[in-house]
Amino acid sequence: MLLDTASLYFRAYYGVPDSVRAPDGTPVNAVRGLLDFITRLVQDHHPDDLVACMDADWRPHWRVELIPSYKAHRVAELTVTGPDEEEIPDTLSPQVPVIEDVLDALGIARVGVEPYEADDVIGTLAGTAPGPVDIVTGDRDLYQLVDDARGVRVLYPLKGVGTLQLTDEAWLREKYGVNGPGYVDLALLRGDPSDGLPGVPGIGEKTAAKLIDAYGDLAGIMAAVADPSSRLTPSQRKRLDEARDYVAVAPKVVRVASDVPLPAFDPALPAEPRDPAALDALAARWGLGGSLERLLATLRG
Repeated sequence: MLLDTASLYFRAYYGVPDSVRAPDGTPVNAVRGLLDFITRLVQDHHPDDLVACMDADWRPHWRVELIPSYKAHRVAELTVTGPDEEEIPDTLSPQVPVIEDVLDALGIARVGVEPYEADDVIGTLAGTAPGPVDIVTGDRDLYQLVDDARGVRVLYPLKGVGTLQLTDEAWLREKYGVNGPGYVDLALLRGDPSDGLPGVPGIGEKTAAKLIDAYGDLAGIMAAVADPSSRLTPSQRKRLDEARDYVAVAPKVVRVASDVPLPAFDPALPAEPRDPAALDALAARWGLGGSLERLLATLRG
């Protein structure tokens, strides 16, 4: 089981009241909410391995160089030497280091690699894992990794993590008319305002799906643009032709990396905390209470 950790702690932050606080009054709603999420996921799905995948760089410069608008609206501060600072609610950002410390003390694998996003770590792990893989994310971009043959599916939270949309190839085809790899072409043609991807003007989701169905993939669609005998409408041909520069670079931006150089780590779900003393100190300092106790009881089986 691969967790898109930031996606989940953002959901926890907005789903758990900020009246959930540490003894000193600091909000810990994202911390406790994420621990409750992990408890429920382990209880419901019984993974042997679980990896909390992290954004070491939420807006990699190699993506921004190709499409400058990529996630630009979410930048709080541009930096020269490291990752740009993301706009995060004031009471969430202090909770992220606490989440990291708690996961480390528990012994739950936490993997982030610069200059890559959590999506790229997930893509690399999903491509190399020997068995079935469940990806837990609120980010539809990861639908591209769905692969029935390899047992890779996306569990998309609809309400907390108790109600998950199980996304496999049949669901993708019914909803979007594409398979996993086809979702990359659909997404880049349609565009995605939440990621700052402009898309091809005038080509919406339904049109993109029809073009993929007719011509197979992005390369087939662009070959049809150059073929005067193809059945593209004049407006489609014009819009796609004018978007050639964008279409040439967008796949590298939209497609998750599959070759992230991962550090050595143990993905096995721990039965006991790696560092009980550190975990006790964190529990007392941040008032993790029942959320941590429930997770420990679940891990111990």
